[in-house]
This record gives sequence, C-alpha cells and structure tokens, in this order.
Amino acid sequence: MKVNREMKHLYVGGLGQDISETDLQNQFNRFAKVSDVEIITRKDDQGNPQKIFAYINISVAEADLKKCMSVLNKTKWKGGALQIQLAKENFFGGILKIWLMEYHSGCHLFLWNSSAFLPK
Repeated sequence: MKVNREMKHLYVGGLGQDISETDLQNQFNRFAKVSDVEIITRKDDQGNPQKIFAYINISVAEADLKKCMSVLNKTKWKGGALQIQLAKENFFGGILKIWLMEYHSGCHLFLWNSSAFLPK
C-alpha cells in the first residue's frame, strides 16, 4: 500500500538557546523526511536572545504527522518546551502559491494584470 505524503510547513516554538538545525533534523526525521530547517532568534534591545523558534518543511503522511505532533508537542527538549503546530502561511507565500497555480494552469491573469506588483 502506497502512503500519500504531503509537504507540510511546521512552526516549532519554545526552543532552547543551544539548538541546531541538525538537532531539529534528527528529531523530526524520526517521523518524516525533513527538507528544510530555518531557526529564527528574536533578540531584545541588548542583543540577548528572547525567543527562539524554527520553521521546518517535512514530507509526511497524515498519520505520521499526527504521531509526531502528539509525541513531541509540549515535551521538554534541550533546554526548551516544544510547541509544534502547522505554520501559518504568510502573505508572500500565499501570492507565490497563487502564481504557481496560475503558471501551471496556463492562466496568467492575476499577477500580470495586478497593479500591486507593478513598479511605481
């Protein structure tokens, strides 16, 4: 039986200061194929880390995603308490998705005729 895998974009919050991309890849590879990890550190005015989180792209079956989230969410790991959820799509990611759908369907009306994307 072939398992249907989909690309998912996860938000992983509550990370400790010493976390690395390799740490996250190893942790999430137990459940899915990790294709990309981006760690983001927000700092205060003095340059001290305040919030460390990551976005992870994984190719995963729905059942494995549920297992991953139930096993890892709210667990203590490497100095943090993990908070895992599906990432919210940002504005530019949404525009890119629309552009790709239009491009592959042969319909180029939205982006090419939108004055929002023309230089002023």
